[in-house]
Amino acid sequence: MVMVLHVKTAHASHVFRALADPTRRALFEELTRQGEQTVHALTRYAGVSQPAVSKHLTVLKRAKLVRHRREGRETHYRAQPDALAPMVDWLRVYGAFWRDRFDQLEALLERMK
Repeated sequence: MVMVLHVKTAHASHVFRALADPTRRALFEELTRQGEQTVHALTRYAGVSQPAVSKHLTVLKRAKLVRHRREGRETHYRAQPDALAPMVDWLRVYGAFWRDRFDQLEALLERMK
């Protein structure tokens, strides 16, 4: 059986890679829960240096998981949950695949009785 994925694999890979790091995942979750925040607020939340937070935010930006805007000296970030769509699509495909496999296994076990 061959499965054809209709997911933009390259973009899904960026999303998976970006969220694989626990600090980036926590920053994304914080922005999703609390809404737009400054880099300074995110640095206090993350408990790591401001340069480290900025590097993590850059990875999240490249994956289109966050957007930013400048206001004076401050940079504000907000989550873009819609960017999770490639990951959701990927999980949906594999969810259907495994449901089908378990249904086939169940049918086989029934025939073996």
